[in-house]
Amino acid sequence: MTRRSVALLIETSNGYCRGLLEGIIEFARHRADWSIHLNEQERGATPPEWLWAWQGDGIIARIETDQIGRRLKELTIPIVDLSAARHLRGIPWADTEDRAIVRLAVEHFQEREFTNMAYCGDPGFAWSNSRRDHFQSLTQELKCHFFEHQVTPRYDAAYQLDQVKRDIANWLQRLPRPIAIMACYDFLAQQILDVCRSLQISVPEEVAVLGVDDDHLLCELSEPTLSSVIPDTRKTGYEAAELLERMMNREYVDVHRPLITQPLGVRQRQSTDTIAIDDPEVARSLSYIRRNACLNIRVGDVLCKTSLSRRALEHRFVRLVGHTPHEEINRVRIERIKTLLAETDASVHEISRRAGFEYPEYMAAAFKRSTGMSPTDYRDQSKAH
Repeated sequence: MTRRSVALLIETSNGYCRGLLEGIIEFARHRADWSIHLNEQERGATPPEWLWAWQGDGIIARIETDQIGRRLKELTIPIVDLSAARHLRGIPWADTEDRAIVRLAVEHFQEREFTNMAYCGDPGFAWSNSRRDHFQSLTQELKCHFFEHQVTPRYDAAYQLDQVKRDIANWLQRLPRPIAIMACYDFLAQQILDVCRSLQISVPEEVAVLGVDDDHLLCELSEPTLSSVIPDTRKTGYEAAELLERMMNREYVDVHRPLITQPLGVRQRQSTDTIAIDDPEVARSLSYIRRNACLNIRVGDVLCKTSLSRRALEHRFVRLVGHTPHEEINRVRIERIKTLLAETDASVHEISRRAGFEYPEYMAAAFKRSTGMSPTDYRDQSKAH
């Protein structure tokens, strides 16, 4: 087998593209003999200088600007595009289905009983506009109230982050609440969360926020942590690499038939962990519980944040949330324990401290009552999956 030289023009600055790269690497390692040329770059970057002198056998690129499209058009080697922007026609391309991404988002909001739904997009990206169109169509089919905001395109010369956030703030203050917002991708969703925090808008009780890409670093660094639609980027990258190999072998490829993969689901984190509640007192109490449950608070602490009596608060909770404030405190603590068991190597003693339990034995007993298994068994099961 002839060793081939393949260039990857894919940004390394976000989780979506790192997933694509993992799929490409998996194919190259097990199914091909490739020498891979990859340099670090960001989305929207100009074509790298080395491309003018590079002599290779094939390219997998995420063509997101006309400039890169024009440069690649001059080449006479096989190219696969990993962007739906279609800046270079006549070559095969691969992407995740936008309608399927949006359907997952809308269903996620619908399950949480939202009737006000909004989309925040970046009109500089064709896939963002496509998602906006599908989102509007699906919400209108459900007879939900649709709202929209388009930010200044991120790679526009007029883009200024402070102004973008001011525009988002003005938009948020005009929206009805509670409302669920889908951002076109995680980067923009994180900005929305930042603005909500600065305006002291409770997330997710007043505004629930969902991103796309499940970029682990962005989602976990957000405050609160960001829920996100999970694209199957590894499969997309793998199939794109397989397609390029076929092209380099001079096999027939239908350039008009894209490789479209389906998203895997929604990774729920704190930013959508709610149901739509049009009751300011209960929403305020839920927000307080979500932020402080692991500080070993009691129902009395929650009551201090409302003007209600204990009986009135519990009555409203049961009617709107489905359980009591005490049960909500326990639920949030158990969910925190699950996350720490599944995603960290922290000891049970350390996890009990982080979840607000005085003794690990108390935590283990509460966890088993809730889940039917010990913390150790839950961790082993999570690692196995």
